[in-house]
Amino acid sequence: MTRRRKRSAGMVAAICAVGIALSGCGKSDGKQDKQDGSASPASAASSSAAPASPGGGGKNGAKEVLPQLPSAAQARTELGKLTVAAQRSMSGYSRAAFPHWAQQGDKCDTRETVLARDGQDVKKDDQCRAVSGSWYSLYDGKTFTKASQVDIDHIVPLANAWRSGADQWTTEKRKQFANDLTHPQLLTVSAATNRSKGDQGPDQWQPPAKDAWCVYGRAWTSVKSTYGLTVTDGEKKMLDTMLGTCRS
Repeated sequence: MTRRRKRSAGMVAAICAVGIALSGCGKSDGKQDKQDGSASPASAASSSAAPASPGGGGKNGAKEVLPQLPSAAQARTELGKLTVAAQRSMSGYSRAAFPHWAQQGDKCDTRETVLARDGQDVKKDDQCRAVSGSWYSLYDGKTFTKASQVDIDHIVPLANAWRSGADQWTTEKRKQFANDLTHPQLLTVSAATNRSKGDQGPDQWQPPAKDAWCVYGRAWTSVKSTYGLTVTDGEKKMLDTMLGTCRS
């Protein structure tokens, strides 16, 4: 019996040795490959049904909701190509110059469309107004259960865009900018953070939750690049700092 046990133990050890060579024999170093603040492909696939919040692997472990959000590497390339210039005059500016919350069909305007995109278990009335749901605010890491507690933030504020070159655009292009659902320009955040931000650039205002800086910097840079808007020297330096917080 003793010899059989030794022989069996030896066979198990040999099998495990082969297993280690092929797959680690069930052991792991506990590390995951993460890039640009996003979950690895494997973890992203396993959490595809998780609550959606921008940032790729934020506190909710959720996928990104911002469309066409570039990687940190792409954003750094875009940042290097942006034109640095002093801010232009606010002369002639008004929010009406950027027709916003345009109709998107089925009685839904841009605001309600973004609320439905960013929220979880969102229920609407017959006028497409969100009457219940929950929304995770990337800027401060808080979750809200009333639509009245959140705002739709223009990542690059309308007034900032005006001072960065949008004063030269047609009204139609400004309308496109204010209702852009294709690029990472619109995001549901807490009303408090949106209103504290106002029309300030990244060098003047940063999301209180520092783990939001990576996504914020990538989104801001992408929008400025997409629309050919300028950045100030201070703005560019702060964007570089924000992109430096991205995991790579």
